[in-house]
Amino acid sequence: MEPTIEQLKAFYDLCVRVSNLLQTIELTRYDTRTQRIVVLIGQTIQAEILTNGETILQ
Repeated sequence: MEPTIEQLKAFYDLCVRVSNLLQTIELTRYDTRTQRIVVLIGQTIQAEILTNGETILQ
């Protein structure tokens, strides 16, 4: 299974926003079980990108 186009667009948008805030992306994973892209920003912010491109920040 591969990420959807919506997920890739959301991932690119997230990377640009994180870069504009001068934050680092520590980890990026595609979870094949849940089909979500998981991104660790800095050491405290976790983002999950759903198959429809919706981004959840925690």
